[in-house]
Amino acid sequence: MKTVSLVTADDLYQKLKAIAVDNPICTYSFERCEQITPIINEILELKAEKNALILAHTYIHPDIIYGVADNVGDSYSLAKKARDTQCNLIVFPSVRFMAETAKIMNPEKVVIDPNPNGGCSLADSISEDDVHLLRKKYPDHTFVCYINTTAAVKAASDICVTSSNVYRIIEALPSKKIYFLPDKLMGENIKYQLHLKGIDKEILTYPGRCYVHEQFDVEAIDLLRAQHEGLHVLAHPECKNEVIKNADFVGSTSEMHSYVTAHQDQENPFLLLSECGVASRLSIEAPKARLVGGCMLCKYMRSNSLNEILKALKNPIGIEIDDEILTKARTCINRMFQYAE
Repeated sequence: MKTVSLVTADDLYQKLKAIAVDNPICTYSFERCEQITPIINEILELKAEKNALILAHTYIHPDIIYGVADNVGDSYSLAKKARDTQCNLIVFPSVRFMAETAKIMNPEKVVIDPNPNGGCSLADSISEDDVHLLRKKYPDHTFVCYINTTAAVKAASDICVTSSNVYRIIEALPSKKIYFLPDKLMGENIKYQLHLKGIDKEILTYPGRCYVHEQFDVEAIDLLRAQHEGLHVLAHPECKNEVIKNADFVGSTSEMHSYVTAHQDQENPFLLLSECGVASRLSIEAPKARLVGGCMLCKYMRSNSLNEILKALKNPIGIEIDDEILTKARTCINRMFQYAE
């Protein structure tokens, strides 16, 4: 059994009190830390006892990220952690498609999705049947799926991408005809980036959208630029194309985090056009950075909780994926690793 380092309420409070995101569920008083510390310590003990790995996406609650998670990151980095782990049990508080990805990469391990509402507006927008119909309609196209898709959709696609590697992989693919799904906004941004580089490829898109990222608009950027001199705008590739054109930096959640961390000493303030989890982490991990702007929460990611993780460890019930789907989906994801690495 692993050695367990338990936390105190004061330890937790000293870590989480720096979070300055303007939303009550993202702020932590000492009293709140006192309430959740026993749950955290019980999770830590069970995690050691069961040789479990807890992977956490940046968009979930800070008490999970800083209380019990072993690795935190975006879809791509966490997919690699899942692929490379030696642990027998993986608990993945995020959304369903991410837990499925971990299972696809570790079919022999028990992978638990502790989220009672693990949907995703993108993943839920398209089905395996939709992809098969599209393939019949566009037989000459290479089908590229965003990682925000179900295992069955990945199995029906040729190659998977994440926001950190999508431009690089689509540029590198030999095919001149691409069908990108399910994120229409990201698909428009792919077309824009290829056009800037003078690369001629036909990119067809599916009409799915992330309900969080599509809310950001140019008007809000202009308003905040007027209020904050030298504002640096960082946008996620799931935002609208006009937002991307008005951003100073475009990247995945991990890339945004790395950029602000590396530039936190500069006087310019930062506007992060992504889910509030990025700003929450940076409040702690890049304390010199000046962050401005509102807070957008993902209702699916925020359905995760310490109590649900504790339940999952007490009664581990792993997700199941049909063997044929799992095998085909793993091929799709492995192609991503081959191109990205």
